Amino acid sequence: MPHRNAPLTETGRLPLARCVVDDGWPVRRAAERFQVSHTTAARWAGRYRQLGVAGMSDRSSRPHHQPSRTPTAVEQHVLRLRREHRIGPLRLAARCKIAPSTAHRIL
Repeated sequence: MPHRNAPLTETGRLPLARCVVDDGWPVRRAAERFQVSHTTAARWAGRYRQLGVAGMSDRSSRPHHQPSRTPTAVEQHVLRLRREHRIGPLRLAARCKIAPSTAHRIL
């Protein structure tokens, strides 16, 4: 769902992209017409070229993968120590040899 002040919704992106791709408008002229930046206009035109109408829908901003995620075994160890000893994140971090911010995030 776009935010309240979004200049283009899913239905507004398609006419912008069609102006650039199908009608041959310059990206800057189309951006002025639809009151968006030229980078935004170029982005939607590029997606329309690649994916067609399906490319006009919103995409998730969630990362596809998390290469630096804390291993599950470490998370379970922190949670087990928390249950058994009722200690705070700073002491848990010291015992598990992880950063205090990581212990806070796990809890």
